[in-house]
Amino acid sequence: MSRPPPGTRADYRVFRPLQTRWMDNDIYGHLNNVVHYALFDTAVNGWLIDAGLLNPATSPTIGLVVESGCRYAAEMGYPDQVTAGLRVGALGRSSVRFEIGLFRNDAQSAAAEGFFIHVHVDRATRRPVEIGSAARAAFSGLMLDPPAPKG
Repeated sequence: MSRPPPGTRADYRVFRPLQTRWMDNDIYGHLNNVVHYALFDTAVNGWLIDAGLLNPATSPTIGLVVESGCRYAAEMGYPDQVTAGLRVGALGRSSVRFEIGLFRNDAQSAAAEGFFIHVHVDRATRRPVEIGSAARAAFSGLMLDPPAPKG
């Protein structure tokens, strides 16, 4: 069974620079697998905050991760500079699938690619809520093939 090749920078819509840290390397001399997930989380939530879609302390609606995954293609480690490419792969009524590519230094192919599926919930009740129009528009802008407008 052959694996598809890793994505390239052209496969992502926006980019966020991230810095590795000394403590990110494991005993094998490369970025520990759990660090990849922390970088994914930092890229997604940083974009949400910068886009005005999330205030971690006060937003009435928050996204809870209900599924995640990662596929590794190449090693990274401190002191590499990492650029996270971000796109939206699917957009539902209350859920969004963020897809993230981690690029080492100036590499054009992703060293790792992962995803987070967020379900939007009411902060107090933790019950799913429909994604609002501003967030829906922002998420659609991160899709490689955005859905056609209704109407």
